Amino acid sequence: MEIKIPKEIRRHKETIFFGLSTRQFVCSMLAVGTAVGVYFAAKSWLGKESASWLCLLAAAPVAIGGFFNYNDLTFEQFVWAWFKSQILFARPRVFRADNIYCQAIVREGLKDD
Repeated sequence: MEIKIPKEIRRHKETIFFGLSTRQFVCSMLAVGTAVGVYFAAKSWLGKESASWLCLLAAAPVAIGGFFNYNDLTFEQFVWAWFKSQILFARPRVFRADNIYCQAIVREGLKDD
């Protein structure tokens, strides 16, 4: 038996079932439940093929929630950060460079006068 330990201890992920973490396993089960529920709800009025496509579309966001990781952010943290930056605090961001050398020359010129 070999246990892999990452060099950075904070990157350790405990697995519980099929090599999935608890978060991934729960989101996978929720995605399966969502797909089955949508299939049986939509099969009668959409048909089997269309209902199966609708299952994929409904279960995908739930499944992505368990496996998504961007800059050590979970899916919920990433969506909240995006929402804050794009909706709540949206404003034009202007880059203004400060030329320290030019400012020093101007200050020295003012001191000499």
